[in-house]
Amino acid sequence: MKIREVPRAEVRVTKKSTSKFKPLLEALDRLKPGGNAIEVSYTNQKELNSMRNVVYTMNRETGIKIKSGKDSVNGKIYFYREK
Repeated sequence: MKIREVPRAEVRVTKKSTSKFKPLLEALDRLKPGGNAIEVSYTNQKELNSMRNVVYTMNRETGIKIKSGKDSVNGKIYFYREK
């Protein structure tokens, strides 16, 4: 068994392209700086965390900064790009 360390940037996650979050990724691609936000409903904390992880991975891979805001009372999260 050969073990070696590699930079995190070299590790690519390919599962996201076939995940249930593909519509979210496509919607995030269409966001414009200072434009509209995306509203996404979630049912539990685990689903919310998964969505955020997908967005953080996209931020890291593309260099685009997408931010989020949560409305926990109504179970919604908003994603947007600042100017």
